[in-house]
Amino acid sequence: MANKSEKINNHLTKHAGVEFPIICGAMYPCSNPELVAAASQGGGIAIVQPVSMTFVHGYDLREGIKYIRTLTDKPIGFNALIEKGSKKYLDRMSAWIDIAIEEGIRFFVTSLGKPDWVCEKVHQVGGYVYHDVTNRHWAQKSLDYGVDGLICVNNRAGGHLGPDSMETMYDEIHNLGLPLICAGGIGSKDELLKAIKIGYDGVQMGTRFIATTECNTHEDYKDAIVQASENDIASTTRLTGVPISVIKSNNYQKENSWLFQKLLNSRFKHRARMILNLNSFIRLKYLTKKNNSKNIQKKKQYYSAGKSVQTVKSIDSATAIMRHLGESLVIQEN
Repeated sequence: MANKSEKINNHLTKHAGVEFPIICGAMYPCSNPELVAAASQGGGIAIVQPVSMTFVHGYDLREGIKYIRTLTDKPIGFNALIEKGSKKYLDRMSAWIDIAIEEGIRFFVTSLGKPDWVCEKVHQVGGYVYHDVTNRHWAQKSLDYGVDGLICVNNRAGGHLGPDSMETMYDEIHNLGLPLICAGGIGSKDELLKAIKIGYDGVQMGTRFIATTECNTHEDYKDAIVQASENDIASTTRLTGVPISVIKSNNYQKENSWLFQKLLNSRFKHRARMILNLNSFIRLKYLTKKNNSKNIQKKKQYYSAGKSVQTVKSIDSATAIMRHLGESLVIQEN
């Protein structure tokens, strides 16, 4: 076992203030406070997902963050989905970011929009912003917007996924000079070490942390991850209008109705995606209801997961998973 005093020192560990360059990514609806705390306690950093915290798990955001602080004193991060949409939503997200900053969070992951205004807020307090990207084009724009690192979402990711492999993404983006985090297909030590060997500063993991004792999603969801292989993973646009990886079921459908497909390719695409997102928010909220088995059975096609299911064979503690993976990196480095 690695010496507890040993650390990995790179851009991500310095920016996040953690031992290990591993992010437990923000997940809707699965980022309950207990999971966030447990993953961060293991030595990496877990990301608060504010819509999940407030809409699904019923916490006022500030009180939810304070609750996490009672469970761990380790650093936690914050996820800001900043896609162009209603002014009301962006105003709420801006207020949430302010709360996160006031509560001492200094590591932010942004998605689906222009992060320049988030960078301005966060940099004023000495914090760092990493932005989700899927290709060189958006990576370059993110650099221009002032981000401190890039979350490189590849074609093995759960949730929203990119078109390219982890190798291709690294080759296309690494010369921009920003820290790169591999997101997608990381569920075990071997996959983690592969990403680091390629040149990534760290990894972001989601699917592996759903199949944990601290995640309070329905047990059917966790079991589906453990039982699935990577061949069971497919993408669908039915949840948000853009491709999301899910575990296939008998009711799986790849695309939306012809009407929504038309709207998603029109000037009304942002409104169409808002409608789809709201619908999926309501539907996915059922996954946290322990006594709602009939609804769970109807909605199994919406179990989001990445191809790392191939290596997820048990339901374990998020703290133990984070510690085990992090220490394997320390051992490898030494």
